[in-house]
Amino acid sequence: MKPITAILLSAGILSPSFVFAAAPQAPAATQKAGAPASAVKVTSVEGITEYRLSNGMRVLLFPDASKPTLTTNIIYLVGSRHENYGETGMAHLLEHLLFKPSANFGVKKGTKTPVEILNSTGARFNGTTWYDRTNYYATFPANDDNLRQLLALEADRMVNAAIDQNDLWNPQTKKGEMTVVRNEFEMGESDPIGVTTERMQAIAYDWHNYGKSTIGARSDIEQVNIPRLRAFYKKYYQPDNAVLMVAGRFDEAKVLKQVNELFGRIPKPARVIEPTYTTEPTQDGERAVTVRRSGGTQFVGAGYHVAPSGHPDAVALSLLGRILVDAPSGRLHKALVETKLAAGIDYNAVSNLEPGYNIFGAVVPKDGQLDVAQDTMLKVLEGLKDAPVTEAEVARARQQINKGIELATADTARLTVALTEALAAGDWRLFFLQRDQLAKVDAATVQAAALKYLKASNRTLGRFIPTDAPDRAEVPSVADLAVQLKDYTGRAVVAQGEAFDPSPANIEARTQRFALPGGLKGALLAKKTKGGTVSATVQLRLGTEASLQGKATAGSFAAGLLNRGTATLSRQEIKDRFDKLNAQVSINGNAEGVTASVTSTRENLPAALDLLADVLKKPAFVETEFLEFQRARVSNAEQDMPEPQPLALNAFRRLLDGTAVGNVRHVGTLAEQLADLKAVTVADVKAFHAAFYGAGNATFSAVGDFDPAALKAQVATLFDGWKAPQSYVRIPDALKPAAGQKLALETPDKANSVLVTLLPLNLKDDATGYPALLMANHMLGGGALRSRLADRIRQKEGLSYGVGSELTVPAREPAALWMAYAISAPQNTAKVEAALREELDKALAEGFTDAELAEAKKGWLQSREVSRTQDAGLAARLSGYLALERTMAFDKELEAKVAGLTLAQVNEGLRQYLKPANLSVVKAGDFAKAGKDAVVK
Repeated sequence: MKPITAILLSAGILSPSFVFAAAPQAPAATQKAGAPASAVKVTSVEGITEYRLSNGMRVLLFPDASKPTLTTNIIYLVGSRHENYGETGMAHLLEHLLFKPSANFGVKKGTKTPVEILNSTGARFNGTTWYDRTNYYATFPANDDNLRQLLALEADRMVNAAIDQNDLWNPQTKKGEMTVVRNEFEMGESDPIGVTTERMQAIAYDWHNYGKSTIGARSDIEQVNIPRLRAFYKKYYQPDNAVLMVAGRFDEAKVLKQVNELFGRIPKPARVIEPTYTTEPTQDGERAVTVRRSGGTQFVGAGYHVAPSGHPDAVALSLLGRILVDAPSGRLHKALVETKLAAGIDYNAVSNLEPGYNIFGAVVPKDGQLDVAQDTMLKVLEGLKDAPVTEAEVARARQQINKGIELATADTARLTVALTEALAAGDWRLFFLQRDQLAKVDAATVQAAALKYLKASNRTLGRFIPTDAPDRAEVPSVADLAVQLKDYTGRAVVAQGEAFDPSPANIEARTQRFALPGGLKGALLAKKTKGGTVSATVQLRLGTEASLQGKATAGSFAAGLLNRGTATLSRQEIKDRFDKLNAQVSINGNAEGVTASVTSTRENLPAALDLLADVLKKPAFVETEFLEFQRARVSNAEQDMPEPQPLALNAFRRLLDGTAVGNVRHVGTLAEQLADLKAVTVADVKAFHAAFYGAGNATFSAVGDFDPAALKAQVATLFDGWKAPQSYVRIPDALKPAAGQKLALETPDKANSVLVTLLPLNLKDDATGYPALLMANHMLGGGALRSRLADRIRQKEGLSYGVGSELTVPAREPAALWMAYAISAPQNTAKVEAALREELDKALAEGFTDAELAEAKKGWLQSREVSRTQDAGLAARLSGYLALERTMAFDKELEAKVAGLTLAQVNEGLRQYLKPANLSVVKAGDFAKAGKDAVVK
């Protein structure tokens, strides 16, 4: 579920009066009366314990008291691999329908629907479908009530989902979830590179379902048979085909008992799930496919059948992938990107239970030499016999993969979701086993895997050439994990952190602030964390409106090139050092400022900050790196030119832009932006850094496990006294008034359209009416899946996969913006706009209800609590507050104001600020074709 703009996904609470009902399809005699038998312990690895209930359901418990959150993740071992003829996309469609009412949640009178439940705790949640599994996860504040009700919801929709014809498609109203999923399909059809890789995989597989996209065929989505869909659900959504994970702050014995009571009473079904037996034959020659459709860049890819994810070869293949595609050390990067044949490298390696598929690709400029790029790519991929993998390459790739593994094991919620793919590949312990196998793989093993799989007869790309002695790749069958996992125990459990209270008052009480003589301000929140992790953020603020005139592009390039080499270190050396420090680093910015963030560990943070400071203060801006970065930016801009979303967003930004050409905040057309990207020089970038970079107006923050005194001293050493020749004066926020504007942009040959409505507001975040408008927007379109706009346009009308609204309110100037957005098929854009206006008019005329406001408050407040448990995000907030001269008291006061809002205040807040007559509308899509289709029909 990913709409065109970021939405925080939330999960919720059930009614305490919930009583579990027997599954209507279960045989009456298969479950005896009384409490279910006790759960049986199966195995335990690194703090995670697996239990099995009497009905066959597996349960993984992972206690972690370091954060006040819980994560539930239930995995059903069913995906698109299990779909039969005419059923493609059925597993994914079920994922959508499980958010519709079930027996005790929405169907039963007086109960909330799953979406209403999942929006009430402020948690992050989602459901995903892949080839071998479907999962539903949620992270929410840790308390007994939240957990019990989330578990009760999962237990009910495991066997009691309605799978109702009217939810799927109502022939009378011609509305339902089918059209939402179809719109998601249409969204994918607008991505020519994504479509090309799907076609490659389809050609590569003769019979196996891995050759079919998980979203399914459009015809199968539109014509899905509800009895077959129910049968699919009843067959696979059962306890003996499910694995439940619970991770976070909880009492293990208590939760195990609760899980057994809720899920253990579900009868074990009498049916048998037959193993899928279709085996893909060995490929016997090169294959190729060509896609011709609208797009801004070219693409060439080469795909190869590979071992299943549970096979020992999979570890060597993961290293090989890094060696080939990583930037800047990757062989494909050096052969294609550094030589200007390609703007970037793509790599697609998915996790599969059965023999899988890897795709290597290159994005080639529209005027580039596609044939030359293809030949060069194949020489690298299939020429490893003459250029063997080296131990140094393996060591570098191993370090990069290990960094990701260590970051995952230090974050319980992240690890819980990561184990989904290991489960789908055969066993959750595979995550840890392959981490250990990684340490033992040498260059010879990786080289052997390369020669085994990367060969012409196993490739989908080239032409057919008769061969007397074909050289075919024999791909191993399903891995025997029982042999590999015999006597496996894993490593020691990661060190735990403290039980930290994330309330604004406690954060404020624990935060130390300081100011350096040179102007830098700092905020430090020290606490014990799992794995000794710590997140730090430094923000630099640059220039004035006058001094930045004409320098927007040079400033954005300077920020983007910072980590591509310093006076003493190459881009690769910087990357390798951060990897060795297990430091996750991000640097983002533009001409007005830069934000650099690093997440590492207590022992590695000092060295990571030293390196980060060197990157910020002494970038080399090497010509070759500049040109590579420029080509990539130009390629991305060219790719955006024909696409609905970039065109619509650019148009609405231009509507609100009152600046002149050359102003650092001026919004040019996409064509003008492309011209600016091509015109900037490395000399411009070097001059910009020399003139504007410094820490005189910087802020620094850190949250996690560190020594405050030592860190403050290090920050002073690194940044105090670093002054920019050009002074800094903040540019005030401003929006040009725009009322009643209408723009329609044609994007030929695009299956999806984008609609954006916008309304500038004279408001800042200390205004009396701000909390009321905040809640009004949350109910109107801000809630994940559950809001007035989502209920009408997605849930009821089935017109849009992504729909919602956003409210952006600055702190200093009254220059706020309210916007609503939706994606849809072009022929439905007018219906979407009409429905949006009707819902806004209805809210203004009738107001919201007490029940809506209560749910909105609860969900919003708990989402704030969850956000404060994310150390990197909290560090960024503390840093930003330093510039605003704010403390966490602002959060406390705002949340108290929201909690105290009355319904009358909220309804009045909406009416005060949102005036439908002033709405401007921007839409982009292939409306001409949609009109012709309508005439034909």
